[in-house]
Amino acid sequence: MNNTHLRFDALTGIRCIAASMVFVYHNRKYWRGFMPQPLLQWVNEWHMGVSLFFVLSGFLIAWTYGRQPLQSGKDYLRYFLQRMARILPVYWLVLSALYLDFGVPKNVSLLQTYSLFHAFSGQNNLDGISQAWTLNIELCFYALAPILFLLALQRPLRLLLLMITLPLAAAGLGWLWHVINGNPQEFLYPPRFVLTATFFGRSFEFVAGMALVLHLRHGKFVWLQKVPHKTILGGISVALCLYAIGLFEPDIFHHGADRTGGLILSLFVFPICTALWLLGLIQEKTGLQRFLSTRFMVLLGNASFAFYLLHLSYANIRLRGWVLWADRNFLLLWVLSVVVYLLFEKPVYNRIRHWLKAM
Repeated sequence: MNNTHLRFDALTGIRCIAASMVFVYHNRKYWRGFMPQPLLQWVNEWHMGVSLFFVLSGFLIAWTYGRQPLQSGKDYLRYFLQRMARILPVYWLVLSALYLDFGVPKNVSLLQTYSLFHAFSGQNNLDGISQAWTLNIELCFYALAPILFLLALQRPLRLLLLMITLPLAAAGLGWLWHVINGNPQEFLYPPRFVLTATFFGRSFEFVAGMALVLHLRHGKFVWLQKVPHKTILGGISVALCLYAIGLFEPDIFHHGADRTGGLILSLFVFPICTALWLLGLIQEKTGLQRFLSTRFMVLLGNASFAFYLLHLSYANIRLRGWVLWADRNFLLLWVLSVVVYLLFEKPVYNRIRHWLKAM
């Protein structure tokens, strides 16, 4: 396939699926009485929609930028500021609305929540917009992505060493902090928090996405060319992996990743399954690809970031005060997210990107 003709509309549309998975996961408690046990066990792992986002981000950043930001310090600064502009304005908008309306809770640091530094804390990572801890992981990835891709392309063994060293070093720092003064805010502590809720422990998800670029542009993993029906095989493997993770759940209130087997599947097997699925959506013309590539799904995919921030925060709280549909306002939240995307997120990002090009 000629890579110059590859289109990724389906990968934009699939962001809607990932965001919807997270919504269902966060609202599953309201539907427990209606779900058979196997289905509930499966849905209990739909928080892995976040992992799908991470794998997709790894691919798109590597495909779009590659090693380009490393050409000069100015190029890197422009690149990172542009990535910050993709995340922070909408996050600051929702966070500010929350604080202005409800006030700033005691023991919550404005500086930490606005900078996302609070997400390094095992105690405070859910402050403000609770799901925003994942944005900290994204920003860490953006900062390191050019280096990771360079290593993946030229020094894969060094990349592997770095991926092993990073969580060990971060967890070691948090443990040392704990020994010295108790680490009262639990920064980079405990070790399981570092492994499951920081970039240092979740880097493989992004690297799995980068591997697709190594395959498509640089001819790595040629054996993938012989794998038939990647979309079907990848989609089924994603679903089965979610179910397998659920088998490790001690009960319906906990995740399979709380146990070692489920954690290994979550951090390493699921990203590989996701990458195969994405490769199928890129290369194969299927009904799913056509559906995800429709204007409607692409619009929802573009609005998925706003949906992700709104579905479990200030906007949703206020919306429930006015109306509560049986779908927990799923449809209304998507409408609101599209409005936020079209009237705020997209124009603000385009304006900032225009300014940065003039640097």
